[in-house]
Amino acid sequence: MSVSWINRADRLKALPTYVFARLDELKAGAREQGVDLIDLGMGNPDGAPPQPIIDAAIAALSKSGNHGYPPFEGTASFRKSITQWYQRCYGVDLNPDNEALPLLGSKEGLTHLALAYINPGDLILVPSPSYPPHFRGPLIAGGRIHPLILKAEQDWLIDLAAIPEAVATRAKILYFNYPSNPTTATAPPEFFQEIVSFARHYEIMLVHDLCYAELAFDGYQPTSLLEIAGAKEIGVEFHTLSKTYNMAGWRVGFVVGNADIIQGLRTLKTNLDYGIFTVVQQAAETALQLPDIYVKEVQDRYRLRRDFLIKGLAELGWNIPPSKATMYLWIPCPPQIGSTDFALEVLQKTGVVVTPGNAFGVGGEGYVRISLIADCDRLQEALVRFQKAGIRYV
Repeated sequence: MSVSWINRADRLKALPTYVFARLDELKAGAREQGVDLIDLGMGNPDGAPPQPIIDAAIAALSKSGNHGYPPFEGTASFRKSITQWYQRCYGVDLNPDNEALPLLGSKEGLTHLALAYINPGDLILVPSPSYPPHFRGPLIAGGRIHPLILKAEQDWLIDLAAIPEAVATRAKILYFNYPSNPTTATAPPEFFQEIVSFARHYEIMLVHDLCYAELAFDGYQPTSLLEIAGAKEIGVEFHTLSKTYNMAGWRVGFVVGNADIIQGLRTLKTNLDYGIFTVVQQAAETALQLPDIYVKEVQDRYRLRRDFLIKGLAELGWNIPPSKATMYLWIPCPPQIGSTDFALEVLQKTGVVVTPGNAFGVGGEGYVRISLIADCDRLQEALVRFQKAGIRYV
C-alpha cells in the first residue's frame, strides 16, 4: 500500500527502467511455469573461481584479524598487487599509495565516481550503446547525457570528429569502454591516442572501463588508457575481477590512474561504505598473481564458445564476424522487429534469454547481446530451439 505524500527523489524518476531487472522478473515467471531456461542474458560467468582463489579465501577466513573493518583505501598488499599487475600486463608504473583504489566491483566505482565529480546540469559524453552504469551513474548525479551514437559501419568506434564544438567545449567527462560491452568492438592504440588528445584539448576527464582486458582472442591484446602518454594526467581506468576470474558475486574491482581523481572518489566512498572484506581482497591478490596459463584457459573457453555459436547462427542466417574480445556476441535483430520485441519472442518461444540492445541505450536498438556463459552443449540446445521455433535472420 502506497502513501501519496511519500515521493521518490527526482534522481530516481530520471532513470529509465533497468532492463536487467525486468528480465529477472520475466525469467522468474518462466521458471514458475516450468520452462527450462537457457540464460544467455547477463554477463554472469558460469562456474567457480580457480581453486587457488578459493583456497586463499578459506585461509584468510581463519585469521581473526581479517574480520574487522578494512581500510577505506583497501589493504596495502592488494593495492600493490594491482599495480604489479599493471606493470606486468601493460608496462605502466603506478603508485600503490595513491594511484590505485579497490572497489566493491567496477559498477559501484563507476557510479560513485559520477557522484563525486558531476554536478546537476553538467554535460557528460557517453557512447550509445554502452554499459548501463556509464550513463546511469551520471543521471543519478544529475548530469545531462550527450549520447555518442556508435555505428556498425564505423566498427562501433566513437566518432570524435562528429562531436559538435559547442558540446565538446561544455563536456566535463567522457566515459568509454574498449573492448566494448555490449558491441564487442575493440579499439587500436591510435584511437586511444586520439581520444587523449581530444580530451586534453577540451579539458575533459576520461573514464575508461577495461573490465574485459583479459578476455581477448586470436592474439589480440587490448590497450590500456594508461599506456598512452599524458592519459594519467586527465583520466582513470576501471577493472573488475568478475569476468576473468569468475568472481562476479565477490564484488571486487579497482580503479587506477590520476591520483587527484581517485582521491575524490575515495573521499566520497569514506562516507558511504567501509571497503571490501579483507578476505575478498586477499583472494583477489591471489587472482591477480595466477600464472598466465590460467588466463589462456579462460580465453580458450570463450573462444571455443564464440566459434561454436557463430557457426550455428550462420546456419540460421546470421553472418557474425568473430569478436576479438569480451564474452558476448552482438547480433542484429531480424528485419522489422525491435530489440525488446525480439528478445521477448526468443524467450517466449524458446526459453532462451538474450538482452535487448536498447538496454544499453538508444544506439543499441536493432541488436541483441548474447552472453557466452554456457557450455557448448547448452548452446547447441539453444540453437536447436531456435531452429524449431523458426528464429532466423531473414
